[in-house]
Order: sequence, then C-alpha cells, then structure tokens
Amino acid sequence: MYVILVYDISFEENGQKVLSKVFKICKKYLHHVQNSVFEGDLTEYQILALKAELNVHVRKNLDSIIIFKSRNKKWLDKELWGIQEDKTSNFL
Repeated sequence: MYVILVYDISFEENGQKVLSKVFKICKKYLHHVQNSVFEGDLTEYQILALKAELNVHVRKNLDSIIIFKSRNKKWLDKELWGIQEDKTSNFL
C-alpha cells in the first residue's frame, strides 16, 4: 500500500524530543520527502507497526499525524512546486 504520512508536532512540553523520536520512527519505515512529510510503500502489518511505535510518543492533546493510503502509487499524481527537491529521486 502506498502511504503518505504528515505530522505536526507541537514544541510545547518537551516537543523537540518528541519531534526527534517521531522523525526517526517515520524514517525507519518511509522516505523523507519534505520537512514533516514521508512517503513509501508499506504492508498493512508495517502500517500497524508504524502506528504502534508512533503512539508511544505522539501526545494526543498536542500533536497530530495524518496517514493517506492508496492501493498503488500509480493512482496518485505528484506535482512539485517551488524548490524541486524530490528526495525520493535519490533512490535507484
């Protein structure tokens, strides 16, 4: 399943530490695209594992995570504006 994950971590209440942990977890499963945006292909099991790891650190009263899912990347058009820094193009 093709996944796009976007997060918004508040800097309140030790937020920098939470941000660092969330970033590392996301990078373990997905490709870092831009600031708080990650994308990649994951199985349902990997999505569940990712959610479980993030759930330990994300504060439900301060932070948010959105996961967009598509059965296949081909059903999604990707258009870049501004700085053309598509970090996913670095992979062979």
